[in-house]
This record gives sequence, structure tokens and C-alpha cells, in this order.
Amino acid sequence: MSDKLSLGVVFGGQSSEHEVSLMSAASILENLDPAKYDIHKIGVTKEGRWLLYEGPASGLSGDGWQKGCAPAFVSPDSGLHGLVVMRDTGCEAIRLDCVFPALHGKNGEDGTVQGLFQLAGIPYVGCGVASSAVCMDKAITHTLLSAAGIRQAHYLWFYADRYAAAPDTVRNKIQARLDFPVFVKPANAGSSVGVSRVDSPEGLDAAIKKAAREDGKVVVEEGVKGQEVECAVLGLRPGAEASMVGEIGASAQFYDYDDKYINGTSQLYIPARLDEAVSEKIRETAVRAYRMLDCSGLARVDFFVTEKDSEVVLNEVNTLPGFTSISMYPKLWTASGMSYSQLLDRLIELALEKAGVKNG
Repeated sequence: MSDKLSLGVVFGGQSSEHEVSLMSAASILENLDPAKYDIHKIGVTKEGRWLLYEGPASGLSGDGWQKGCAPAFVSPDSGLHGLVVMRDTGCEAIRLDCVFPALHGKNGEDGTVQGLFQLAGIPYVGCGVASSAVCMDKAITHTLLSAAGIRQAHYLWFYADRYAAAPDTVRNKIQARLDFPVFVKPANAGSSVGVSRVDSPEGLDAAIKKAAREDGKVVVEEGVKGQEVECAVLGLRPGAEASMVGEIGASAQFYDYDDKYINGTSQLYIPARLDEAVSEKIRETAVRAYRMLDCSGLARVDFFVTEKDSEVVLNEVNTLPGFTSISMYPKLWTASGMSYSQLLDRLIELALEKAGVKNG
């Protein structure tokens, strides 16, 4: 019997961030220590098929990785505690000690796949079912953080079908409550997919329809003029720790999908160009929000620092942030003295600790 930890790495998924997930998974797989882990690579296609990928991490691009893969899925049967692989010779069961979901967006960081792992009785990296679902939904996150007195951009949200039925009413409400420019976002999406900056009321209709294509709820936020900064949080809820703060000098109007994952032209400043007192306020607020939202394992908390008075404004909480070679979350911990491989080890340790499993 192997003394290595049997680790499943799940990637792909049915979301607009499928390609980002492949990039994250490739980086994770390249940095996991093969002496410590018996790694099982589980890919989910855009159509929702689960496959066991047995090729190299370098092959995770496009759809080519899917060729020759055996169908495989995590069974909700906690007695099986792992994968069912359907090979030509028959079914094979593979026990998993832990799962690392390298998934982003819908069906990845919204609590759905976390629920599957929970049913299966398999420890998994990252936030639980409820906190994943809450943090994925910007409307719910805004509401809870407002109740906790954590400063955010002025906002409102509404159901897309409400806009379809009474567009003038919704547009009037936006104009009455918020100053332009505003950012129109789907409540449930990530990596700035479906997000538009709107500089005048005339642009609202197209932006709302774009956001509504991604989700049935739409959030509109008042633009904040200032620096865009991010903080990485690591640990279980009571012992959560914040990294140093990083800053994004976006090359576009805002830090959009292309900036994050494709052209990589944004300038990252680690540490952020801030006074120490402001950085400390960001770190404290990040941990406070993390604990309040019942996060565990990891999250990246994004902020604005206002240009006028250096006020700290929380933007959003991401429970499964990017793990690509240019992603801020691993970069912040690397700058804080923890290598990428050490970070992965720690996240897996936390998953086992949360589940009450002794490792080694």
C-alpha cells in the first residue's frame, strides 16, 4: 500500500472560466510533489462529462486532453470514498484521500461540486458548501457585508426578469441611487465575465442584457476611483492569515478577463504602493470578511483604495482564485515567503485538518 496521499485534482468544468481552470490545473500539477502525492487528474468537459486524464500537465490546453480518456466520476457514496472509472475492461474504484478543485465560476466555486465532495465524504481544498455559494453570489455577499458594517461601493441588485418586465423602473432606480460610471455585473460569474463599465444611462440596456446572459441576477455598482488591490487569505476560519497586499495597474478600463489570463499586460506591484497603515487595514478587513462569510482554506479578497482619502472599500471575495503562473493569489504568498509548492501542501493540510483527518 502506498504511503502517498491519494489526491484528485479536478479541472475544466461547465463555466465561462473553463479555459482558466485548465491553466490553473496545469500550474498546480506542475508544482505538486510527486513524492508526496499519488495524483489523479479528473477533467470535466464543457458539456459536463467527467473523464480521467492520464497525460502530462503540459497537455491541458484546448480540448485535446479529452482524447482517449476513460469516463470517471466522483461517487456520492461515502463508502466508496472516491472515483469510479469506467474502463473497457470494467469499472475500477479509486479511493481519494483529498480533492483539490482547480475549478472557477459556476459549478466549480459556487458550492455545487463542494456538495458532491461532502456527500462522498472526501476532504477537499477550499471553502465549504454555504460559504462557496454565498461568496459566489455578489448580491448576497454585498448584503451580508453591509450588515457587518464593512464598507463597499454603493450598489443595487435586481433579477433579470424584473428588468425585462419593467426596464424603465430599474433604470430610473439606478440613476437615482448611483453616480456614473457604474459597473454592471452578473451576480454569479467570475473573472470579470459579463462585466461592463457604463459611463452614462444610455449604456445601461446593453450592459444589463450582457450580464443577464451569464446569470438571472444583476448587480450594479458605483465606480470607485482609486487603486485596485488584492489580499490573499489562508487558513481555517479561526486561524486565518492575510498575505501582504498586492496592487494591479490594469491595462484596460478595468481588470478584465483578457488582462487576467490572456495578454498579461497589467502591471502587478507586490507589495502594493500604499502606506503601511492602509495595508494593515486591508489585511484586517480581508480576514474579518473571510471569517464573517465562514470561509476556510483560501480566498482572495479584492479592494479599492480611494484616491481622495485612502479609504478601504471591499470589492469582492473569490473562494477559488486563479492559480495560473500570473495569478495574484500564489504570487502574494510567494512574496510573503511561501513557495508555490509549499502553498499547495498547506492547502491540502488544511483540507484534511478541517475534515478531522490526520495526515502522516
